[in-house]
Amino acid sequence: MSMRELLLRVREDGRNFLLEHEAKSFIAEYGIAVTQIRLAKSEDEAVRFAQQIGFPVVLKIVSPQVIHKSDVGGVKVNLKDEEELRRAYREIMSNVRSKVPNANIEGILVQEFAPQGVELIIGLIRDPQFGPTVMFGLGGVFVEVFKDVSFRVAPLSEQDAETMIREVKAYKLLTGFRGMEPVDVDAIKDALIKVGRIGVENEEIAEMDLNPVIAYPKGIKVVDARIILR
Repeated sequence: MSMRELLLRVREDGRNFLLEHEAKSFIAEYGIAVTQIRLAKSEDEAVRFAQQIGFPVVLKIVSPQVIHKSDVGGVKVNLKDEEELRRAYREIMSNVRSKVPNANIEGILVQEFAPQGVELIIGLIRDPQFGPTVMFGLGGVFVEVFKDVSFRVAPLSEQDAETMIREVKAYKLLTGFRGMEPVDVDAIKDALIKVGRIGVENEEIAEMDLNPVIAYPKGIKVVDARIILR
């Protein structure tokens, strides 16, 4: 299925948002690295997918009626073996059925567990005046408390992306501050440019939120993705 067909199907389903695995598939088509994912329709299938991906894994509920998965007990992380996975699968299904009884459960997402790194946020908004605009910031308290973010109107040049990254107050954390290993700034720039391209090429998209994006000494991984349509 092409990305255009995916957007059309979402509209036909009466939704104005992509489910997480759809959003990740969409951005992966643009060459942005995401965690490995498989949509399991049964407990046994979840086990098989986890074995293919490799433990540890994360499980997440997939339902159009469940937007904030953690709030209803729909997420289990760092599952190290089959026994933990089976128990977590059953707990998620029980939690969601009791807290959101009307939920249409499409399955459970089996996701690669991303190792610790520097958490980033990359976003896209469609400004009424300027059009698609890319946002960048460091995750955690830097965004929540200090609102430490930068913006650029798409499309982005490599220089635009470089300047965006350097503008945030927490930039030093990316460069090896106090013994930390520097992260792959080139991979972050590449992702920012590609997010801008997504905004320019897909007018249906109103907002996109990649959060967290984990940055490593080599490469990045998008752990969670949200796309809202106009």
